[in-house]
Amino acid sequence: MYRRIDAPLGNLHDFPVAGRIVERLPVASSAMTRRLLRLPSSAGDLGLLMDGGTRIRDGDVLLADATRVIAVEVVADDVLIAYPGSIAQAVEIAHAFGNRHIPVIREGDAIVVEYAAPLEELLERSGVRYERVARVMERPFVYAHAPHTHG
Repeated sequence: MYRRIDAPLGNLHDFPVAGRIVERLPVASSAMTRRLLRLPSSAGDLGLLMDGGTRIRDGDVLLADATRVIAVEVVADDVLIAYPGSIAQAVEIAHAFGNRHIPVIREGDAIVVEYAAPLEELLERSGVRYERVARVMERPFVYAHAPHTHG
């Protein structure tokens, strides 16, 4: 049996915890795209059944009672953040990632991708400044598979 959760009650950033125990439930960032999710907790299994537009975020409060607040903790992803030094470098790297069907997130002038050794080697060979970090993503990497051919 599970307790149904249709929407978050709020987010820890502004939720009144008021001395209650905060229980964080670890969730992979890829789960942020899911409408249906079952999470074990001290209150039993929580069954998230979000409507079409609602997605979970780090810190979302799923349950609160007199003694505890249960919230989502999005686990940090291992990512590469590339800092192209010019438009030409940005186009070259974006094209290379696109050819590999790698989802990217643009943050200002930086390009963020999930870590993979071949991508790190590509950045090294291209001379693009980058760093490898663990980061809690505000939005997940989304793979958009559209049918196409190479030829």
